[in-house]
Amino acid sequence: MDKEEKKLKWWQLSILGTGFIIGTGFFLGSNIAIKAAGPAVLITFFLAAIGTYIVYDMLSRMTADDPQSGSFSYYSKKAFGNWAGFSSGWVYWSSEMLIMGSQLTGISIFTKFWFPNIPIWIFASIYTILGIVIVLVGVKWFERLGNIFAIAKLSAIFMFILLAILGISGVLGQGGGEIYVPNSLTTFLPTGITGLWAALLFSFYAYGGVEIMCIYATRLEHTKDAPRSGKVMLVLLTTIYLVSIGMSIILVQLPNFTLDDSPFVVALDGFRLGFVPHLFTAILIIAGFSTMAASLFAVTTLLLSLSKEGYAPKSLSKKGKLKVPLPALVLTTGGLIVSIMIGLFLPDSVYEYITTAAGLMLLYNWIFTLYTGKKLLKKKRFDGMKRFIATVLILFAVTGSLVHDSSRPGFYISIGFVLVIGIVTMIMNRRFNGATKKGEEPKQRGLFERLEV
Repeated sequence: MDKEEKKLKWWQLSILGTGFIIGTGFFLGSNIAIKAAGPAVLITFFLAAIGTYIVYDMLSRMTADDPQSGSFSYYSKKAFGNWAGFSSGWVYWSSEMLIMGSQLTGISIFTKFWFPNIPIWIFASIYTILGIVIVLVGVKWFERLGNIFAIAKLSAIFMFILLAILGISGVLGQGGGEIYVPNSLTTFLPTGITGLWAALLFSFYAYGGVEIMCIYATRLEHTKDAPRSGKVMLVLLTTIYLVSIGMSIILVQLPNFTLDDSPFVVALDGFRLGFVPHLFTAILIIAGFSTMAASLFAVTTLLLSLSKEGYAPKSLSKKGKLKVPLPALVLTTGGLIVSIMIGLFLPDSVYEYITTAAGLMLLYNWIFTLYTGKKLLKKKRFDGMKRFIATVLILFAVTGSLVHDSSRPGFYISIGFVLVIGIVTMIMNRRFNGATKKGEEPKQRGLFERLEV
């Protein structure tokens, strides 16, 4: 990033972070969680908020102590060595690639609301090109658009909450739907503990993006404000999630939630407000697209950091006449093209598969972050207990993906990624160790020179 770029205040990062995080993982992915757990999904969102807060607390404290754009990879290397920096960086890159694939699929599903006969992959291709253009225009314009997108998302959610309150109170009484308030354990938890277990992963996924805040925290006026910024953002985000999802559950019967529509559009459908489906669909597309663009920027920045550390070919860090490293952007775009191809061959089930795999890959790195923090951070009261609680919650979320047949393929996809990265890490670690023994630590980038084309 350029030295002349304007520094951020802590509250600006809170708003920017909210804009990064609220996307199709919440607007569409929450449907999966709701169908899995019923009204009890509110519990899973609250538990996921606790786990997310603990992870962010660890990562933001490391950022405050030692601001680095490499984030995951840099701190992992600092704590455990080259193998950890290499594997952590590439696991995070892979998770963000899957997240972008999930976002692309989600906003393409939304777009089919207006163009039902056009295949998903065509919309995904268009949004990929638009995302690349936004990254190429530079950080300054990217942040301006991010702020606008954040305001649009929050406005949409607050408008939904207001309309839902008016609907529940009878003000929008033209044929408004019946109100469904759980009045027993059976109606509150219709799918039992297994449903709650399966929903936890998708609740965590709705918070995915807090790590991007730490990448941006390097641009704060005072990096010590990174924990404060994240705490305010998470309180706001959790409140928004719980209230809006609670309203949806009250207004819609469980069988009516589908992956074809956002729960918020479905919840207001009974009030026959003709403008609502179109307005919300447009805002949901903006929400998903902005999150996808933020991830695209983050992984491109990460590749630059990996290249400088010697964990990726040095050609990826070449910027040329552009402020953005074009080779890194090309590699990331290649990953998105793979996601588009998957959407071409698996249009009916791809969203849940990719969403599950993306959420799992993200959580694998979050666990690594917890124990990186244990190694690098000064011990504070209750740190051990918080780390234990977060680890248990994350492990429950990971194993919950095996409960349902629909999410199980995503688990296998994530394991496939981890195995490939693990094998490459073992190969590269031998080279890292060999270079270290020869006293060549400063020239790690040379380890990749033979891999350059």
